[in-house]
Amino acid sequence: MSITVQQPQPYDLITDVIQIAGIAGGAFEAAYQYEITEGHDSVTGNFMAGDGVGGHGQFQVEVDVSGASFTLPRVFVHLFHESPADGGRVDEVVTPVLLGSQILPGFTTYGDYVVQPGDTLWSIAAARLGSGSDFPLLVAANVHTIPDPHAISVGQVIRIPTTS
Repeated sequence: MSITVQQPQPYDLITDVIQIAGIAGGAFEAAYQYEITEGHDSVTGNFMAGDGVGGHGQFQVEVDVSGASFTLPRVFVHLFHESPADGGRVDEVVTPVLLGSQILPGFTTYGDYVVQPGDTLWSIAAARLGSGSDFPLLVAANVHTIPDPHAISVGQVIRIPTTS
């Protein structure tokens, strides 16, 4: 059996309702589990996948994590099935994602911004978020593309989280 995750992609900036989709199977029909965690709390559940004749089938699961006590913006989506022999995790796929609500309270979506000559994270935050001192929100929303907040590049595309 195997699992291919098509959504979410690594470091997607998402809402508290996580859409998980992909292809899984290799059996008539199999039970799979998910765990969404940041190390302090987790949300778990299960879903079925397969095509009814031993092949692979598509799956889509919607998981609301708004009730979790997450304290960090980066969470990990684990998908796996349990070994019938020992209950261990088999074929586990782990995808890191960023919860917008942990970065910006009230987060609903984000827009893309292309860095222009002379831009700094401070100036972008001032223009797009209302205050230059909000630049850490930009770093948090782009942790995978801004490893050093003092070194952004012209042409670089960054995500600007919004509340509406």
